[in-house]
Amino acid sequence: MTELGHPRYLLSAGPWRSLWYITVGAFGALPVLALARLPVDLDAPWSYLVKAAAAVVADLALALPLAVLERRRLRILVGSDVPARARYWCSFGYAVAFTAVICLADFVVLVLALCTLMVPLAPLLQFVLDIGSIVNLDGPVPDAVLVPVGLLLLAPTAYLVALLAHGQAALAQWLLGGGLAGRVRELRHSRTRLVDAFDAERRRIERDLHDGAQQRLVGLIMTLGLAELDLAGGGAELVAKARAEAESVLVELRELVRGIHPRVLTDRGLRAAVMELADRCPLPVRVRVALPRRPSPQVELAAYFIVCEALTNVVKHSGAAGAEISVTTCGRRVRLTVRDDGAGGADLARGSGLQGLADRVAVVDGTLTVTSPAGGPTELRVELPWESRDCG
Repeated sequence: MTELGHPRYLLSAGPWRSLWYITVGAFGALPVLALARLPVDLDAPWSYLVKAAAAVVADLALALPLAVLERRRLRILVGSDVPARARYWCSFGYAVAFTAVICLADFVVLVLALCTLMVPLAPLLQFVLDIGSIVNLDGPVPDAVLVPVGLLLLAPTAYLVALLAHGQAALAQWLLGGGLAGRVRELRHSRTRLVDAFDAERRRIERDLHDGAQQRLVGLIMTLGLAELDLAGGGAELVAKARAEAESVLVELRELVRGIHPRVLTDRGLRAAVMELADRCPLPVRVRVALPRRPSPQVELAAYFIVCEALTNVVKHSGAAGAEISVTTCGRRVRLTVRDDGAGGADLARGSGLQGLADRVAVVDGTLTVTSPAGGPTELRVELPWESRDCG
């Protein structure tokens, strides 16, 4: 769909979509005008209150049906429905705006647009209908003037119709789509879906590597071992070297698979996975994990990689002699603390490793706090939601 500000907008279907959108809205002006023409006793001011009360009652009754119709009307302009996330009072607010202003504005602009279309078509209409001049300004206007003027009026009228239609559509999307809160919820749901899709793809890669490349390497190592025994002399050194190289590749591949998605985390949970990280760390690490149950898979995976990256930073940058890891509960959140006795001075604003941790924490709607005075110690504290829906 061509955008409103595009130079070729007038040559696209956009103006006609906008006109059709306005036309549908203009039909709502008919009952409003009928209500306005109800007889009112000028000597009885309360009669105006009766009209106002009737309008409010009508809006209360029509709020939800009108919201449904407006979502369908938006298909004309934006090509899709607005998700039904609005509360009732947002729908009522749109009903008030529609009956008080929008439908009347649509009606006026529709009449203006039809009149503008009739001006350049006036000679054709006169010929077909066999009537006199349609436009009279103190006498019939010549066709030589009427047609060019009408054509010049088409462009500004088309933009006026489009601006009104797109303005109404923006208001309807904001109110009926739940406003800013609805947009935030949709962004959170989108982010959760992306995280789930990424995690599924990572599991697929891990499974393919584990079941495919690793098994073939294991078979190759066994074959080379048998060949080495059979040769028992000439060429045995080359076979032994090839087997050692294959074993090295297998170790690297297993490390890669563990980094993509640790199987121990899936099978035995966060406690076992963190204990394995501590055992593999070259520094002594004390671990305390006290969780009443397992968090959601997304949160559990995030916690694992946070511990993994935090320990990597401790080994590379802190100069520490040891570290402590604590995973406990804090209300409805998981509290994860990594503490080391290193030199300190870690700064979240300057450290790319810490920034990566902050990004990983933000994905699951967690919080990260780093305390690292000069001379140490350094404490990294992370709080994560228990369930993925809390962060989505």
